[in-house]
Amino acid sequence: MSAVRNTAILWVLACAAAIQSAHAQPVGVQRTDLQRHDLSLPGWETVQARVDIDPGKVAPSHRHPGEEIIYVLEGTLEYRLQGQPPRTLGQGDVLFVPAGVIHSAKNIGSRNAAELGTYVVPKGKPLVEVVADGASP
Repeated sequence: MSAVRNTAILWVLACAAAIQSAHAQPVGVQRTDLQRHDLSLPGWETVQARVDIDPGKVAPSHRHPGEEIIYVLEGTLEYRLQGQPPRTLGQGDVLFVPAGVIHSAKNIGSRNAAELGTYVVPKGKPLVEVVADGASP
């Protein structure tokens, strides 16, 4: 009985991890966290991540609890920020996303696109909040 119970618990945990992973990163979008450090301002931290987006794929509408500074590493990305017209950026271009602003990014090129995202956020809050399609930018 104990072995069956342990197997069931492991199965439930594996399914929960798979579901969480599926929600965290859509197919064709991969975020790789590079570094995380406390700032000199108490309660705040910085996070740097590389985000790779396959051709034709979209990082869906989301927001962050703090600012995001984007540097496009490669490819061509179309950014949509709440209340602003779409912007197309290529390698070497930069973008600032204010705290709480809903935004998305789509790879409109024919090869991989990648950005370096630097986030200045309150410590302990989730880095990304995906928002419903109805709240698209």
